[in-house]
Amino acid sequence: MSTAFLLVCALCLDAALGEPGWLWSRIRHPAVMMGNVIGWLDKRLNQGGQRRLKGVAVVLLLVFGALVLGRVLALLGPVVEVALCAILLAQKSLVEHVRDVGEGLRTSLIEGRAKVAMIVSRDTRDMTEAQVARSAIESAAENLSDGVIAPAFWFLVAGLPGLSVYKAINTADSMIGYRTDKYRDFGWAAARLDDVLNLIPARLTCVMIVALSGQWARWPQMVADARRHISPNAGWPEAAMARALNVALAGPRSYDGKVRDLAWVNGDAPRDIGAPEVFRACNMLWRVWGLALGLLSVWVGVSFFL
Repeated sequence: MSTAFLLVCALCLDAALGEPGWLWSRIRHPAVMMGNVIGWLDKRLNQGGQRRLKGVAVVLLLVFGALVLGRVLALLGPVVEVALCAILLAQKSLVEHVRDVGEGLRTSLIEGRAKVAMIVSRDTRDMTEAQVARSAIESAAENLSDGVIAPAFWFLVAGLPGLSVYKAINTADSMIGYRTDKYRDFGWAAARLDDVLNLIPARLTCVMIVALSGQWARWPQMVADARRHISPNAGWPEAAMARALNVALAGPRSYDGKVRDLAWVNGDAPRDIGAPEVFRACNMLWRVWGLALGLLSVWVGVSFFL
């Protein structure tokens, strides 16, 4: 079976089942196991001197281990490949988490803050309704790229080994890839490699959103916003999502009690937004998923007749 066909099956399986709680309450999710390994390495190696060198060694170990594990698991057959790929995709769970923020805002601002706190790392206690909505939409755009399109891309390029490497590095970046005193050196290699692995998927996600929203005429402004963004990759899907929904994203936000005056994305668009815009973002998540599925299905069909 072709890798594209397996990916089509995995995308459909993830969309149908998402993250079944009954399963992960009984066994550990692969991402959790990756996180446990990274946490163990962090605890033992992130101390003393030569932290950047130690961080590089951790990344090399993760890449090698993920490659070997992915190759071994792929030998178990296409059913295992499809199941593992579906598990490591996050389409349905992403939509559910973002939609929960919209539903929370419909109930109350306090409930909206509680829901968005589950998907962002910034301070949420004093957020306004617009800030909650913006945070949810930004998370939707960024995680569409690194939780759906990037895993699918690397599975398509290199099968289960490629997907395993991507998830290992992406998990490492989320745990140790911070610009803090503790992780600036130790997490440097994980953060830089994650940037490289997301370089194409982030721009691909942007193009897909633009194609669906018909915002090609505003491409130069999107590029400018993406280049001003704090992240070399997250700004691309955010810039596209902001224009698809006609909302302003990013801007100042608080981390650990300190306000960071970050650049606005599509800053001239409306900033006073709420639950309706969050639900529209969820709709765009499914539209991008549908476009990806459609393109892959055409690829599989054409390959079948060639």
